[in-house]
Amino acid sequence: MSLPPPMPLEDAQARLLALAAPLPIERVDVEGALGRYLAAPLHARRTQPAADLSAMDGYAVAHGDLAGPWRIVGESAAGHPFAGAVSGGTAVRVSTGAVLPQGTGAVILQEDVARDAERLHLSGEAPHPAHKHIRPCGMDFADSHEVIAQGTLLGPAQVALALAAGHKHLPVCRLPRLVVIDSGDELAADPEACAPHQVPASNGAMVLALARALPVDARRLGPVEDTLEAITAALEASAEADVIVTSGGASVGDHDLVRPALEAWGASLDFWRVAIKPGKPILVATRERAGRRQIILGLPGNPVSSFVTAYHFLMPLLRALLGARDAVARQVTTRLAAPVRANGPRREFLRAQWDGAAVTPLTLQDSGALSSLSASNVLIDRPALAPAAATGDEVRVYLLASGGIA
Repeated sequence: MSLPPPMPLEDAQARLLALAAPLPIERVDVEGALGRYLAAPLHARRTQPAADLSAMDGYAVAHGDLAGPWRIVGESAAGHPFAGAVSGGTAVRVSTGAVLPQGTGAVILQEDVARDAERLHLSGEAPHPAHKHIRPCGMDFADSHEVIAQGTLLGPAQVALALAAGHKHLPVCRLPRLVVIDSGDELAADPEACAPHQVPASNGAMVLALARALPVDARRLGPVEDTLEAITAALEASAEADVIVTSGGASVGDHDLVRPALEAWGASLDFWRVAIKPGKPILVATRERAGRRQIILGLPGNPVSSFVTAYHFLMPLLRALLGARDAVARQVTTRLAAPVRANGPRREFLRAQWDGAAVTPLTLQDSGALSSLSASNVLIDRPALAPAAATGDEVRVYLLASGGIA
């Protein structure tokens, strides 16, 4: 029986993400929400600033009283507002962030005045327009307005904004429970005791490290030997996971047992094989258990193939479960610093180094070569059947830092 053709990358990603509903919502303290995604729109509980403030150190005067002279009648400092009102011919000393006194509408910079005891004279320029040095009430946001959209990644600025908007706790999705399973008789658990017929078990650690760029509850199992019983037992030991990732054994060889193990465990294959290089033999399966869906990703065993498929499938899946608005990695456009050959029938991702101005593809592109993956900070996206490209030609690249989301 002939196999169906491999799926295009975007089709496969869309099909995978359609399986993933955001996890249940919990509320955490604002600082503990750093690195997570907002699970509902956030509306301000206060106005910022709550009153007109001075943006500079100087003297507050009435809006139409910019020529002086003035008599100084008090001071307004940050956190200590002036209690009275200001009329023509009078001024109040103000500091940056201080509330403007009642009756004032302009701030004259301290370097533009000369002070003699309690008298003040204009010695420089009056502000133009008059409100130039004033932060008006509600300049940043107003009470009840949406300040952070649902699905936004909560970084340092968003944490500060949430606090400024009057929130102590934020709604976020529960952390995904992830299990990564290494399988293969050739894998040595101890890299310092690796026989000539073995290779150190590194794929699981690599995939786990990539996943931990996101907030996840993750652990690793293995190496698991290449038997149906051992792989099925590892799957059963992962029964509480939201996402299970296997590395190796996802193809159709005599020793590729992930598919039959998944079937024996009660999982159903959703799709298999994607038209990319490296990483074609990725599989996606699901298992319905106790009213919830587990998603299983079977990654190829070659280390670079495992990394590329984890980048394009595991990371978007985890972001979707965390409630991200933008789950799929973004691309940037740059120029080649060296030529690249014509591409074959599969979309290819070339390991490369990008200096911010141009990108240099690395010479070693074998899917088993971790050294060139380690030396890369981007993947060049080469469409299927793309012609050869010359130095200076534009290309699209995926950034590897943080799993592709800045």
